[in-house]
Amino acid sequence: MELLVRLILLPPLLMAAFNGMMGLFAPGYRKQEWVVGGLALVAVAVPFAVTCALFFGFEAPYVVRYFTWLTAGDLQVDFAYRIDQLSLLMTLVVTGVGSLIHLYSIGYMKGDPGFWRFFAYLNLFIFAMLNLVLAENLPVLFLGWEGVGLCSYLLIGFWYTDLKNSAAANKAFIVNRIGDFAFLLAMFIVFQTVTAARPGAFGLDFTTLLAPETLALFDGPVGFWVCLLFFIGATGKSAQIPLFVWLPDAMAGPTPVSALIHAATMVTSGLYLLARLSALVLLAPGAMQIIAVVGALTAIMAATVAMTQNDIKKVLAYSTVSQLGYMFLAAGVGAYFVAIFHVMTHAFFKACLFLGSGSVIHSMHHVEHELEHKGLIPGPHGPGTHDTPLGSEAANDPFKEGGAGAFEEDAKARQARPARGYATLPYDGPFDAQDMRTMGGLKRYMPSTRWTFLIATLAIAGIPGLAGFFSKDEILFKAFEYGYDGHLVGYLVWGVGLVTALLTAIYMTRAYLLTFEGDPRWPDALDTHPHESPWTMTVPLWVLAGLSVVGGFLGLPPVITETFGLPDSWIHHWLGQAYGGPVAELIHEDLPTAFTTWMLLGVGALIAIAGVAFAWVGLRFGPRGPEADRGIRRLMGFLYRPASRKWYWDEAYDAAVVDPIVEGSRKGLAPFDKKGVDGAVMGMAGSIRESASRLRRLQTGVVQTYAFAVVLGVLGVVALLLFT
Repeated sequence: MELLVRLILLPPLLMAAFNGMMGLFAPGYRKQEWVVGGLALVAVAVPFAVTCALFFGFEAPYVVRYFTWLTAGDLQVDFAYRIDQLSLLMTLVVTGVGSLIHLYSIGYMKGDPGFWRFFAYLNLFIFAMLNLVLAENLPVLFLGWEGVGLCSYLLIGFWYTDLKNSAAANKAFIVNRIGDFAFLLAMFIVFQTVTAARPGAFGLDFTTLLAPETLALFDGPVGFWVCLLFFIGATGKSAQIPLFVWLPDAMAGPTPVSALIHAATMVTSGLYLLARLSALVLLAPGAMQIIAVVGALTAIMAATVAMTQNDIKKVLAYSTVSQLGYMFLAAGVGAYFVAIFHVMTHAFFKACLFLGSGSVIHSMHHVEHELEHKGLIPGPHGPGTHDTPLGSEAANDPFKEGGAGAFEEDAKARQARPARGYATLPYDGPFDAQDMRTMGGLKRYMPSTRWTFLIATLAIAGIPGLAGFFSKDEILFKAFEYGYDGHLVGYLVWGVGLVTALLTAIYMTRAYLLTFEGDPRWPDALDTHPHESPWTMTVPLWVLAGLSVVGGFLGLPPVITETFGLPDSWIHHWLGQAYGGPVAELIHEDLPTAFTTWMLLGVGALIAIAGVAFAWVGLRFGPRGPEADRGIRRLMGFLYRPASRKWYWDEAYDAAVVDPIVEGSRKGLAPFDKKGVDGAVMGMAGSIRESASRLRRLQTGVVQTYAFAVVLGVLGVVALLLFT
């Protein structure tokens, strides 16, 4: 077992070091993209294969201890890893989806000067995430927790020469430190509480912490504060109110980064933490209700913002925030195994959507470059800098000033031509390969991307039979069940969840239709055509789309399995504590009837279908394109403007935190630094310089003076010997 766990953890770490060092010290290696990408892919595929072997041969939980990390008084932290149902499932998601994203990245990042560096970062991220999900104690988990934070900083700011990317990386890193501080406080309280009651007990390893005699120590106010602090730590990694603001900006990184970090792995860390500590969190019902309310508010807030976005990746980013809100809603009502179920299905369809958007962006960048070459849009260095030699398409384009066909241009085209010969765009500003308003009609050029994106869109919308329907419906049912058992907050979050489900179906259908249906809206669409992505990018899309179809059948609701005589929910039996798993759940006394459960299933299905139909048939986003957004504005009314401004969260943070710190530093700390710190240092240097200039006068350079000083010294020594 020790060897198998090493084969899971070490390959990505060793390959990150190998690709990083080789790329740094052997410039010729950087050009071997298939070698770099292939080795990085193998370093993730091997752990996936080993995890599959452990998964199918699993019999009982097992803890592997390698060596002692640190010792301080009563504290002794071992590098120990736990193999159980929860860690195996999360490892399968991390390495399985991670392998597909590595394969996709080989095609997506082709030709990038930092290709070798990108794959070194990806492998390092996988290693950190594996430490997080396999850890047997909180310090090792926190090591992985900080590791994924560091890797997200490196990957979000991968194109660091763009200041926007660097700012997004800094924002993600700083915001996550706030949550991490709460995580540390929770660990300190846990350690102090356990060691005070049980001297000699470690208390930070899960075997000790989750034992019944230890859990009894947290049945009270201390348990509430510990759970609340762990939840605040989770809001940082998993992008919940108020610490979600970093995730939308993180879309500045390469698209595979968005798929890996912000769909399938890092953002689910908070849910994994709560699920791992579920037996502890259940002892704090007050904290659970806070978790449920915050999750519901995050879900609907992010969904309203996603309704107004035009950047395809921003739509998916706010969709991720909203879906994470769903997961925390499930955790807040005690359905931790359902939260992990949605973590798994969300990894499938959201990774597919992000990679599909990357395929679209990859193709639209080629359109952008061709339009620049033709002179229809300004190039990256401004007007007049296009490389357009005679005989090129641009030189013979009637819309290019001075082109050979300029005199044959018809009157209508001449009248529509903008100043300086640049083509018009459906919005103000430069051409943006990520703006859905410049797309449309891509289904005829990108069939694989179109079909996989459509399947994933229907899955996240909750269309019956697809993965998202089963996991999302189970979350809504558990919320209703929580209310049915006497907790009114359950009905509140259930209602918010229903509205969010409707909005999800609308904005995701809108994203699909604006991108793939209707007529092309980019300039020169008749002669400038996108193309399908290479197989390295489309194969992962089809695999993830297939998982988005079948993944939901791992968690069929009991009302379906009982009615049709099907096997019980696999994921419930695999994870549930009642069946020998590590994930506890809240047991209700009063349960809805079978008729009520079927009604809830029907309501969930109708809402998903209604949302898709409203965007597709009602608003007609396909044929109307961006014009259909007028219907969205009417639907949202006075809420549209604040939602389009992201509910002013960034402005509020700037006013309440950023500006006071910056201004306070400029007016208070800067003068102190200049006059106090710099003054003290410069004053000390000046005094030493002055003393040295005075002392150097003793050095006259006259031999007789030095001889006289030596004689005086000898006489002084003789005097000391004679009189003491």
